[in-house]
Amino acid sequence: MSDAAYWLPVIWTVILAVAILIYVILDGFDLGIGMLFAVERDRGRRDIMVNTIAPVWDGNETWMILGGATLYGVFPGAYSTLLPALYLPILLMVLALIFRGVAFEFRIMTRETGRAGLWDIAFMGGSATAAFCQGAILGGVIQGVSVTKDAFNGGPLDWLTPFSILCGLSVMCGYALLGACWLVWRTTGVLEANCRYWARRLAVSLFVGIIAVSLWTPMLHAPYLVRWTDWPNILFVAPVPVLVVLLAFLFVRGLQKEHPVTPFLCALGWFFLCFTGLGISIFPYMVPPSLTLWDVSSPPSSQAFQLVGTAILIPIILAYTVYSYRVFRGKVTEADAYH
Repeated sequence: MSDAAYWLPVIWTVILAVAILIYVILDGFDLGIGMLFAVERDRGRRDIMVNTIAPVWDGNETWMILGGATLYGVFPGAYSTLLPALYLPILLMVLALIFRGVAFEFRIMTRETGRAGLWDIAFMGGSATAAFCQGAILGGVIQGVSVTKDAFNGGPLDWLTPFSILCGLSVMCGYALLGACWLVWRTTGVLEANCRYWARRLAVSLFVGIIAVSLWTPMLHAPYLVRWTDWPNILFVAPVPVLVVLLAFLFVRGLQKEHPVTPFLCALGWFFLCFTGLGISIFPYMVPPSLTLWDVSSPPSSQAFQLVGTAILIPIILAYTVYSYRVFRGKVTEADAYH
């Protein structure tokens, strides 16, 4: 294997992982705010919740598109194997995101007709469904896909297992926690206090989910267990759970001291560490437990060609993302309206 054939898939794996992580972070609190509609019934405070994300929410899906394009163009073997295995949750996720996007606008435009409440329910339901499906997709990939001769040979419901359901529920808790912590940072008064209350309880649920998934994952496949328990691998992976506990301490302290941004940063840290831990478990498999990233990658010349365009595109996406969040920074009150 040439150096290009070896290193280009590794570089693209890092790009794919970064795109997915940025999407999870940015769209995670968006979806979490939608799910928090279930516990916030006041119409005015719901409007404030939506107004904190209204100027930026629709740009977050850019990172999902980048991840999908990377999978299609750089790892066609993984694309053609994983999609048939995960058609149902992917389709449900896309439909939920579309429905949520429609509800986002219609809840504002239908106030005078008295139907805004129905669109609030749609916004909440679309957010919850999308979050669960994303977790279930993650669980379906981690638990492995049945492959014969580099092609999926399982059934349409192979992804639906207790492990994938656990992952789906954990992601729902995580996104709701991100949403609550985002609102602690971006709102004031009663809504901010309510979000601190919700964040405490959601953090406990997420922590239970992290422990359960962390204990279950190494039991799925022998390479996962070896990665976490064999010497000297354990020296490199041991800091992950230690940092998770440290962030839990900082999270609780931040809520007690009423720091505005510390809880949100700690929640982001949890997502980063969980994502890192799962990456440590499955690397170098792109389609666990049989196909590595080199098995499913496109020719090096194709990867190099796409890398040039991506190197130009990613800084542009990062620039307008950072700029938009900077422009619309600060606390949001009832006086700040989207429409």
